[in-house]
Amino acid sequence: MSVPPEYTDELAITAPQLSSSKICRLSERFNLWLKAAFEVEDISFLVSARARFVDMVLAKLWCQHQLDEYQISLIAVGGYGRNELHPHSDVDILLLTREQRDQALEERISAFITQLWDVKLDIGHSVRSVKECLKQAVKDVTVATNLMEMRLICGNEALAQQLQPLLKEDVFWSSQKFFVAKREEQNKRHQQYHGAAYTLEPNLKANPGGLRDIQTIGWVAKRHFVADSLDELVAHEYLTRNEYYELLECQDYLWRMRFALHFVAGRNENRLLFDYQADVAKLMGFGDEGKAVVERMMKRFFRIIARVAELNNMLLQHFEQAILHKDQRLERISINRDFELVDGLIYASDNRIFSRPVKIMEMFLLIAREPKIKGIHSHTLRLMRNARRRLISGLSDYAKCRELFMAIIRHPRGLGLAFTLMHKHSILGAYLPEWRNIAGQMQFDLFHAYSVDEHSYRLIKNLYRFSQVEHNHEFPLCSKIVQRIRKPEVLYLAGVFHDIAKGRGGDHAKLGAVDALNFSKMHQLNDHDGRMVSWLVKHHLLMSITAQRRDISDPEVIRQFGEIVRDEAHLDYLYCLTVADMRATNESLWNSWKANLLEELYFATKRAFRRGLEKPVDLRAKIRENQDMAMTLLAEQQLDNEQLQDLWREFKADYFLRYSPTQIAWHSRNIIGHDKSKPLVLISTTPYRGGTEVFVYTKERNGIFATTVALLGRKKLSIHDAKIITSKTGYTVNTFVVLDNHGKPIDDAYRAQETARALTEKLSQQSLGDIAIQPVSKRFKQFKLPTQVSFIDSDTKRTTLLEIVALDRPGLLASVAQVFQDCKINIHSAKITTFGERAEDVFTVSNSDNKALTPAEQTELTSRLCDDISG
Repeated sequence: MSVPPEYTDELAITAPQLSSSKICRLSERFNLWLKAAFEVEDISFLVSARARFVDMVLAKLWCQHQLDEYQISLIAVGGYGRNELHPHSDVDILLLTREQRDQALEERISAFITQLWDVKLDIGHSVRSVKECLKQAVKDVTVATNLMEMRLICGNEALAQQLQPLLKEDVFWSSQKFFVAKREEQNKRHQQYHGAAYTLEPNLKANPGGLRDIQTIGWVAKRHFVADSLDELVAHEYLTRNEYYELLECQDYLWRMRFALHFVAGRNENRLLFDYQADVAKLMGFGDEGKAVVERMMKRFFRIIARVAELNNMLLQHFEQAILHKDQRLERISINRDFELVDGLIYASDNRIFSRPVKIMEMFLLIAREPKIKGIHSHTLRLMRNARRRLISGLSDYAKCRELFMAIIRHPRGLGLAFTLMHKHSILGAYLPEWRNIAGQMQFDLFHAYSVDEHSYRLIKNLYRFSQVEHNHEFPLCSKIVQRIRKPEVLYLAGVFHDIAKGRGGDHAKLGAVDALNFSKMHQLNDHDGRMVSWLVKHHLLMSITAQRRDISDPEVIRQFGEIVRDEAHLDYLYCLTVADMRATNESLWNSWKANLLEELYFATKRAFRRGLEKPVDLRAKIRENQDMAMTLLAEQQLDNEQLQDLWREFKADYFLRYSPTQIAWHSRNIIGHDKSKPLVLISTTPYRGGTEVFVYTKERNGIFATTVALLGRKKLSIHDAKIITSKTGYTVNTFVVLDNHGKPIDDAYRAQETARALTEKLSQQSLGDIAIQPVSKRFKQFKLPTQVSFIDSDTKRTTLLEIVALDRPGLLASVAQVFQDCKINIHSAKITTFGERAEDVFTVSNSDNKALTPAEQTELTSRLCDDISG
């Protein structure tokens, strides 16, 4: 297939002049042809065809503006200079002129550039003489890189030939200086991603392992060898033929993604946002069956960038060591007969060493044992890559490898550099086939920030960090636990297997627990340790679900949780695994509220174990204890004791169970003496469970809860917990725990006062009105999540526990509250949890007779919630 002649004929220099509108129409038709050809044509042909088409447009307009009269050159630079243009890529050009430019030339060039904008080309241009080019390039490595890929489009060829030889001289950019600058440039770019290549909305160019990393390999080598292509580097023995083909394969896939992304976004876009992923996957031929096709496309993408990142690391290190510093004498220290230390890097003494797979595992155990080892030498990395690809079965099939793997896991430094390098260089996947299956496995949502293998790796590193004394200040309780347990490897293995069954279908926790037990037997862990690893994998979500969705101030909730956990040893392991897991899922969603909930659940369960789960809490004694402690706190306030007793008589027993003595004292101190005809709104200055407590006391009427949550939402405050109690005298006592949009308590006194004032004013209105449904945000629209309402079994006949799972949106909680109000449903408590685009809220409710909902009421409520929330 070639570029259709209808484009080449119309753009021929000898053809009649073309107007801007005519060229725009021609470009639109050409883009339609490109899109059709995308399904059948090689991507390298398409990017060069696009460059060729733009060449013809520029040459045609150059001729129409009669710029040849001025003996200047039109030169393509950057990606365009390499003959690589995607549908909406920038077109970078250089107008190379003589030293002197008169006004007539300036005006002619200005008119030419203006028409390039008119024909909708994203032009990046510079107008310089040969001397000016060199001056700018010497100061700026980016300019130098662009010029290295210059290509004459039309104009004065002799002038362009004056510049080209100068770019190859060391006075321009020496090979070593250029390498150092490009490596520094790459390091800064990678740092923007905080070392996370596997983010779920990657930048196809700038992401670690992306197109820029491929280009950097070529730039530094081509500068040194004065080569024009990657293919030439094979002859210079910089690349092997297989590595060259691998780079081309990776580049082609990334090019196809970028080409498709430009069409889907309709602009020069390199970020593969969730909004575009489904359409890009469809264009690339993965199908259109929803989430599954996106996950298949992204799994391939993540595996590609891992290969690119590894090649980039190996080849740049090889370039520095074997080419730039080949004459330098490096320090070499023998480690054993197989390995030595060369300039801090482990070096294989024998080129055939990895023909015995056990030597791979031996090398990583050496890395764990020898703190002087800082990494793997490029020569050794190349040998290991080749050996890894020749493996017929998993490394875990070898008994000696299993022994070495457990030695690494058990070594005090095993989860440090050694484990990081095993993950980075795909040795974990070579060891465990189950790990290889989750490599690059993404989840199409806004909650999980990383692919499954990257998330698991980060969880394990979090656990290892708990074992390091220098990090004790970060998570003191986790550090204390991990540093005192005798077998931290049990915890590490639970981290390895906790998500290893994702993507298989079915309950990944149960499937992973089976895998973990099989692994434990295969690696000769004793029965107790094997069962502990398996139990942790099976129940790794239990603690986070209990803390975030259940009322952990309820003794019955603690008892049920404790019965599953069984003892303090299981509790210790589970707590550390849960914190590490939640932190590794999405760091931006971790906050003090979640940290406090987990810690409170941990200590409440520990107290229950020490008291005995079979011994229920004496509720009457608990009420008396809370009242006595609150009375002690109020003693210095000089309150009228009779008024206090009158107030407390208004409250049902439930109030004194669900609030702490500190809260009871705070409420009482402010309610006594307050004009009860007006709402009382208090916002605590002291954080509660890592959030800010908002207290509302007012006469009960329809719309109180819905109005409150709606206003708090408009104030950019997220609600995480709510308690709703009605007094015997008809007053509602509502407490909300809120966080700001940074996941932190309110720390601005003015903001707290303003929120309290606005809420007081709103609740004082005679009519509160209905809550309008707000639309789903643009960012969430591509996620298809039907509203689900389920009722959770409970022993009590007074209330009903229900869970609502829905697509999150502004005002969702207020809409739910509106439905409850319309259906005459009383809310007693709410646990609000958001996982990215997914809201999972649990409510304790009763009907208008203060009883659990009947089956008919449950059916009606389900129908209303699904209709209104989805509406």
